[in-house]
Amino acid sequence: MSEQKITPTQAKFIEESINSDNKTVHIRLREGEYQYDLAKEIATFQLELKFPDAKDLTKKLYGEEKTNEAKFIRMIQTILKKMEKSGIVRILPKSKPWELQRYALSSFKFLDLDKNLIILATPQQIEQTKNLLRPILDLQSISTAERSSIKTNIFILTLIIVTSNIAVLWSFLQPIINLIVFVPSFYIAIICSLMLGKLLSQK
Repeated sequence: MSEQKITPTQAKFIEESINSDNKTVHIRLREGEYQYDLAKEIATFQLELKFPDAKDLTKKLYGEEKTNEAKFIRMIQTILKKMEKSGIVRILPKSKPWELQRYALSSFKFLDLDKNLIILATPQQIEQTKNLLRPILDLQSISTAERSSIKTNIFILTLIIVTSNIAVLWSFLQPIINLIVFVPSFYIAIICSLMLGKLLSQK
């Protein structure tokens, strides 16, 4: 499986899967059958913050030889599509058009068609994955706060620039220009415009 850096959106999705309650699905997840084996293997990947495609799953479950059988890969993709319609897996958007689609579990706990409770990760595995996720989610939280701060600063600077320009125009319209109003307003408008330009270039 080619290594892919997990995005904050993907990290958030794994967190939601971990925190999800038992999910009722209208499909059997019987041990030894394709659906169960695929769900279990996707769970193994996802607990390591990875998202497998059909070939990754086939290679791990059925060996290298089967990954070269186009018919078998198509069958696996069909089963995964059925699992996606049942709400067990989610098909992730492709980062590149020529890549195979990648898959993720919507939960680690399912109540299947036969009312069997299927748990695909132990509490210890869940805890380990949470520890792997924490730095990524913390970084996302910081980035969100920074973006919010930049937006606030842009709004404040824009307001000051507009106010300063109004003051400058008002000074021009008077019979005698009031330098006490004109000079500070003019310089404030220039300084804030430069600061705004710098902020916008960072955004």
